[in-house]
Amino acid sequence: MYAGKEKSGEVRRRSEPATQVACVTGATGFVGGHVARLLAERGDEVRVTYRDSSRLRRLEGVDVEPVKADVLDRAGMRRALRGCQVVFHSAGYVNSRPVERVWRINSLSPRVVVEAAAAEGVERVVLTSTVGAIGTAPGDEVADETHVYRPGRAAMDYADSKHEGEQEAMAAGARLGVDVVVVNPSYVLGVPVDRREPGETSTRTVANFLLGRLPAVVDGATNIVDVEDVAAGHLLAAQRGKPGERYILGGYNLAWAELIDRLAAQSGVHHPLLVLPRDVAALARLQSELGLPGPVAPEALILMAQNWRYSSRKAKKELGYKTRPLEKTLGRTIDWSLELIEAGAFRGRGVSAMSLGSAWMRGAERLGLGSGLRAAERYLGRRLVAGQ
Repeated sequence: MYAGKEKSGEVRRRSEPATQVACVTGATGFVGGHVARLLAERGDEVRVTYRDSSRLRRLEGVDVEPVKADVLDRAGMRRALRGCQVVFHSAGYVNSRPVERVWRINSLSPRVVVEAAAAEGVERVVLTSTVGAIGTAPGDEVADETHVYRPGRAAMDYADSKHEGEQEAMAAGARLGVDVVVVNPSYVLGVPVDRREPGETSTRTVANFLLGRLPAVVDGATNIVDVEDVAAGHLLAAQRGKPGERYILGGYNLAWAELIDRLAAQSGVHHPLLVLPRDVAALARLQSELGLPGPVAPEALILMAQNWRYSSRKAKKELGYKTRPLEKTLGRTIDWSLELIEAGAFRGRGVSAMSLGSAWMRGAERLGLGSGLRAAERYLGRRLVAGQ
């Protein structure tokens, strides 16, 4: 339990958790898997929900009790949460299509879980959201939890749905007397619990660069964090987080071009790629509105053109959240990606517009056109090429 009287009459501090029964939704995913692993290693009884039993292999070696339940099914979630003291709702749909599924899972399931928790007497819900639900920072500024979110922008269905999910969970918690704490991870890299898995959308950026299938990035910015630090942040939020508050679990702010440069330097793999101006987002929005086909999904270009710089000061101060050096996170992600490439995990993907574009860039570099781009960089005063 989180708080209660000991035999000596002392009250246990919330920051000193006893062994408890914890439920993790989305445990067969990237972040949820690490949350379940840390809880089990701490000695908690860990219950995980699943829909597809084949995905449970991703938790091989982790001591968990699997319970079949859909996060949109109130009766199923009540069965899964019975006897628990805390639930980590990390299940979500990280995509922009189909829109109906994005909204149902990301905006509705948090309320379903909180209502099920209240019905079963669960004391606390830790909701996994995203920095996208906080919103992009203006200009080159750094955003924090006080940033005012502006919904309804193009390509932001995922962020909008996660923001709505936060609001639904908070309102249900206040109405039903359940402590709800929200955590907002940034762009998560690292290695999954099952190293055989090919990874998530974020880690595939690393693999695509190493494979030479990434032709360009946009001149926006991101925030990189290690999956193990994010998982540890979840446990800290359960122990020390204030009900009704959100905490950014981020790491290091850097431009996409800088990330590619760091990947090239640490891996020794050099695939030059274009750095597109942020203005490309306007063209991508027009492409999306008109439904025109293109070599890259317009949503990807729009999102990459944004400023996703964030501060984790609040989580560090109130939770004791810590992050490892960026070099360690990138090194681990690179080594694991190279393992997968060597094992043939990405074979059979075929030729794509992205791989053709990347091959064109490598050919241009061999023909000496790269020097012209570097000269243009000096003239224009901005990056045009990364990953050399």
